[in-house]
Amino acid sequence: MAHVEILRETPNERTEGQWQLCFQWCRYVYDDGSTQQGYRFIWRRPNGNLQAGRGQARIPSIEQAMALMRIAEAEGWGGFTGEGGSLAGDEG
Repeated sequence: MAHVEILRETPNERTEGQWQLCFQWCRYVYDDGSTQQGYRFIWRRPNGNLQAGRGQARIPSIEQAMALMRIAEAEGWGGFTGEGGSLAGDEG
């Protein structure tokens, strides 16, 4: 098992009272104390709470997924890679 720490998040446009698809950069902290970092898609309920989906989020279209990834890149965090969370191409 793991708990997830959200490091960065980009939501799609939200309409009041609607579900919202989010793209996140997260740290996964496992029961044995080890950690991994990675991206995920997850839904927020109309009340703002996250919808736990056992690691799966239905993505309505490739365009919506790509749009969220483009926003993350424009915000400067879409190129994170590796366990340290460094940007692709960074030396450190």
